[in-house]
Amino acid sequence: MKQILITGGTTFVSKYVAKYFVEREYEVYVLNRNSKPQVEGVHLIAGDRHDLGDQLKDIHFDVVADITAYDANDITDLYNALGAFDQYIMISSSAVYPEDGVQPFKEESEKTVNKYWGKYGTDKIDAEKNLLERVPDAYILRPPYLYGPMNNVYREAFVFDCAKADRKFYLPKDGEMKLQFFHVKDLCGLMEVIIETKPSEHIMNVGNAQAVSIKEWVTMCYACFDKVPTFVNVYDDIEQRNYFSFYDYEYYLDVTKQQKIYPDTVSLEEGLRESAKWYDIGETEVNKKPLLKYIDENLA
Repeated sequence: MKQILITGGTTFVSKYVAKYFVEREYEVYVLNRNSKPQVEGVHLIAGDRHDLGDQLKDIHFDVVADITAYDANDITDLYNALGAFDQYIMISSSAVYPEDGVQPFKEESEKTVNKYWGKYGTDKIDAEKNLLERVPDAYILRPPYLYGPMNNVYREAFVFDCAKADRKFYLPKDGEMKLQFFHVKDLCGLMEVIIETKPSEHIMNVGNAQAVSIKEWVTMCYACFDKVPTFVNVYDDIEQRNYFSFYDYEYYLDVTKQQKIYPDTVSLEEGLRESAKWYDIGETEVNKKPLLKYIDENLA
């Protein structure tokens, strides 16, 4: 039985990862402040990654799955607190690439500030660099938009709310802006392949091979409730995030390296249906933004 340390374990990605590896009979340790309910079957290490003392020194981990490293200090303090470990996998972000870079982004593409993601992206760059200085054979995964059950970000859940209420959908411009997604289950499956096979590629863009237009995505979300959206196109000079789930920013990752070791991903239709099914019971876990209020007061 492999021992895996997961940073976090109580919210969306880290929570899903913890549950996934428990179900695959790993011995799962989670590191968090114990402020929320824990996934059944995990070993809790209650604490702050910046002040762990000797809590981890006597535990050998086959895998460290660092889901919650957001800057260089996060890497430094966890690394210094660890004892022995075999593999280190960090979840980074596509936000490391600049919005005006040559697309599709490859792993070797320039990494610098992205005006949409700002400090979040540059902090991830610093975290990656810091990790590779300490663990040269670490694995770094850069996903686009993650989705799936347990997603606490108001993205597909926003469209689900519109569909359930039979609302018209206010679509940015002509709806042809592209989005690229990756199901959280596929993120876990890829991590499992990395753990088992130790591939030679250590830095990978990850995601579905194909992007979809926002109009297609919204239509898929409505279909989860057997609904068909009526669109109202918004061409006004209005900040898109006031009434829609995503920035007015289209990007595309080259996921060729991922596909060599993990080619089959969950279809977007299937993944959204899973998300909708979870949302029926997990709605209170979603951090909702006042998008509907803005629409009713400014667009409707």
